[in-house]
Amino acid sequence: MNLGRLNHIGVATPSISDAIAFWRDVMGATKIHAPFDLPAQGVKVCFVDTPSGPQIELIEPLGADSPIHGFLAKNPAGGQHHLCFEVPDIHTARDEFIAMGKKVLGEPRIGAHGTLIFFVHPKDMGGMLTEIMETPKGH
Repeated sequence: MNLGRLNHIGVATPSISDAIAFWRDVMGATKIHAPFDLPAQGVKVCFVDTPSGPQIELIEPLGADSPIHGFLAKNPAGGQHHLCFEVPDIHTARDEFIAMGKKVLGEPRIGAHGTLIFFVHPKDMGGMLTEIMETPKGH
């Protein structure tokens, strides 16, 4: 497996507006993108740019069926939810993870950056939920 760059760190939050205030007022973020709904994933998302490159992806539950509810039930204030790494070909990466015996969670699907993604179970990734994302075209 040849992972590419760290694209973003996902941070679950019960309130994107409160999280935006934290990243702006406490952490000094100057580039905060507009939040948007991602109904297929059951979340509202907002990206915060960092000077070093990887973004912070703020994730708020969208509706009662959001997969983020379970995380927030255990972590009411929110917190780090996942790491996301880029790969050049999502289907090759998925096949490689499966061949290594890693539990891939679902089929590749469109993620918040508009490219294909999938997740790998934390038990197979050193305790971290890991998102694998196809490198956006043009990068």
